[in-house]
Amino acid sequence: MLGIMTCIIPIPNETRICNNLSMKGLAFLIFCNIFILSDITIAIDIIPTSQSLYDGDTLVSCGQTFELGFFTPVNSKNRYLGIWYKNIPDIIVWVANRNSPLTDTSGFLKINDKGNILLLNGNGSVFWSTSSSRTWANPIAHLLESGNFVIREWFSNSESYSWQSFDYPCDTLLPGMKLGLSLSTKRSWNLSSWIDDSDPSSGGFTYSLEQHGLPEFVLRKGSKIVYRSGSWDGVQFRGLPELTNNFVINPIFIYNASDVYFTFENIDKSTISRFVVNVSGSLDYLTWNGKQRGWNCIVTMMKDICDNYAECGAYGVCTMNGSLGCKCMKKFTPRSPQDWHNFDPSAGCVRNSPLNCSHGEGFIKLKGLKLPDSPNILVNESVKSAEECKMECLANCSCMAYAATKMSGCITWFGDLTDIREYTEGGQDFYIRLAASELDKQKKDTRLIIIISAALTGMGIVVSALICFLWRWRKKNKEKKKTEEVGTDHNIDNEPSEKCTSSSMLGDNPELPIFDSEKLATATNGFHLSNKLGKGGFGTVYKGKFPNGQEIAVKRLSKSSGQGSEEFMNEVVVISKLQHRNLVKLVGCCIEGEEKMLVYEYLPNKGLDSFLFDPKKQSLLDWRKRFQIIEGIGRGTLYLHRDSRLRVIHRDLKASNILLDEELNPKISDFGMARIFGGNELQADTLRVVGTYGYMSPEYAMDGRFSEKSDVFSFGILLLEIVSGKRNTSFSHHEQHLSLLGYAWKLWNEDNLSALIDPGLSEPCFEEEILRCIHVGLLCVQDFAEDRPTMSIILSMLSEIAPLPLPKQPAFTERQVSSSSDYESRGKSSEAYSMNYISYTDFQGR
Repeated sequence: MLGIMTCIIPIPNETRICNNLSMKGLAFLIFCNIFILSDITIAIDIIPTSQSLYDGDTLVSCGQTFELGFFTPVNSKNRYLGIWYKNIPDIIVWVANRNSPLTDTSGFLKINDKGNILLLNGNGSVFWSTSSSRTWANPIAHLLESGNFVIREWFSNSESYSWQSFDYPCDTLLPGMKLGLSLSTKRSWNLSSWIDDSDPSSGGFTYSLEQHGLPEFVLRKGSKIVYRSGSWDGVQFRGLPELTNNFVINPIFIYNASDVYFTFENIDKSTISRFVVNVSGSLDYLTWNGKQRGWNCIVTMMKDICDNYAECGAYGVCTMNGSLGCKCMKKFTPRSPQDWHNFDPSAGCVRNSPLNCSHGEGFIKLKGLKLPDSPNILVNESVKSAEECKMECLANCSCMAYAATKMSGCITWFGDLTDIREYTEGGQDFYIRLAASELDKQKKDTRLIIIISAALTGMGIVVSALICFLWRWRKKNKEKKKTEEVGTDHNIDNEPSEKCTSSSMLGDNPELPIFDSEKLATATNGFHLSNKLGKGGFGTVYKGKFPNGQEIAVKRLSKSSGQGSEEFMNEVVVISKLQHRNLVKLVGCCIEGEEKMLVYEYLPNKGLDSFLFDPKKQSLLDWRKRFQIIEGIGRGTLYLHRDSRLRVIHRDLKASNILLDEELNPKISDFGMARIFGGNELQADTLRVVGTYGYMSPEYAMDGRFSEKSDVFSFGILLLEIVSGKRNTSFSHHEQHLSLLGYAWKLWNEDNLSALIDPGLSEPCFEEEILRCIHVGLLCVQDFAEDRPTMSIILSMLSEIAPLPLPKQPAFTERQVSSSSDYESRGKSSEAYSMNYISYTDFQGR
């Protein structure tokens, strides 16, 4: 759009920064103002009462960041007055007449003598206007560099405004804008989505600050709550740790007698950023990447299923650690066990013993929670100690729970508690009220546990010592007998020594069952060939069955395997500490001499590759099932990265390491190469690169550097394989030497992504969702790790919550078919099998 063809006299403050002129320059501008019809074109940032802004003209802020004028949304004929980024296309940050559109291009903007802005059409009808709080002698409308459109006095040095667009946000929050309440003026600053991309009218989603005991941010669809941030505890919103734990923005929360609001500023003043409520209801904080010409999503508020409001019903706690995602509070049970068993926890939980306000009632402590919602929440800032808060709640029979915070004082809840989330790190301590009988039972159980534990510990020491003594005695007798028979001192049976020390190899995992080799041999019929399920780089997997009917899969490491004790124990330690519905379950292990075996739950459908790349079975995976598998792998990987007790980088995500249960639900397997990260560790380096070529990220394959983004790359490969039904390690375009990634990128540039879709996925109603998955897959396999999204953002993208930026060219887009590299040959050979073991590539990183 063009700027207004005129010059204007400079004014104080921000305009003076733009036009720091001498008196001669000022005189020149006055002269220039006389000759408006001259050929000189100067973009200005103000409108005085003597001028109007017509459709086709624009105001431009002094630093050229924002522009104000008329626009038409895509697929619409209506005209609106709005503000957008001058040098960033298609991002509207504010709309004046969002609910009163113009129907033609006759609209114009003017400021009257009373200091109000009017938006009129060619017939003089007013479509939108401001209501200024005061009048000025010489009012002007001024577009500031912050994006704020204000009414002010022309020659005043004051930054006092009689009206400002920042007081009337639409769907976007810019730095310096407020989101909250002015208690003194009764003004509220809320965000509301557009109806859709072609209609900026106030949409179905609103994001606002609500005073419900403590202030909290709430996203509503209509009147229904779909997300809440959790209460402000005087330090932060417990449900929004990302707002305080990032290096991009400085969040500011004002909470006093006159104002309660959130605002933010960029740490780097050159950053261009915005917070937006999208038409889908997602809440995203985005920054502009000028080099890539795209928006990076820094924070997504609704990042997983536990951010859905009341996901687990009353007294249910949502956690990403469990297989269901929901669990009942201590001393509570599911209200509807059948629904709970069918993965529908919406009915919530009920107390084991009802409250009756009798003597002896008390509280149990729950740690690391987002404080719950309830019909009535009270805050007593004068009560600071936890003990005083406890007594205050105990004195009221209707009080269900309490929490004590240093900044906000005592918080008490009345009525059913809902929307509770458990965090692995952070969160708030919370105390739930229980009946006297439950507390008495807990005390008895605790005493009994202590007594039994002490007794078992003592017995365990005695039994362990006795077993080790017997093993040594047996070993000595065997050696003596062998020496007498053969006349040699060779030790041919080191089994007792190994078994005696195996428990120490397991570290702090004494709960993991240790099976003897005879029991596993019996279960697998002597590791008979008929029970062989598959073979991989580290050994063979056999189906087995215990006498009680339990079916198992026994991974028996080859004695010549490259996987030594370190990798074996790494897999034992890692997977025994993890529990998620999308991770394979480790049943136990066996360590006897050179014999090392892992015992897993048996999954009858083997690996994803056995379905995905088999023409006979491929048809069993329709799009609904494939998308379910994609989401399951994503949730399992997110659990490893962010929500488990350990932060785990898998390092070998691939189709054959995704096992399928009876209902084709995915379970990530094979943790031999997994790496546990410390709390502040973001990446690591290694000289020993392990994994499968075709799934390894470029920074890992070439430099031995790995992080969460390495697994993201592998996930992207999996996603493209699932959509296309083609194996990345053996794909080669028949016309060009293109890998699967190269072919997908070629189709992206040709706007022909539909050609990548597996022909078996013929249902047109799913095409948009499939294309979205391809888009996400391309974002995951970008060359540089920092360009790839995190797993939480990926799941939001797949759920159409987070926006999709444009991808850049992926890594490994060409395939060298003229030679059989060590990478590719190993990758192909390893992919010939489909079971729960690692494919192994070992070479030196640079």
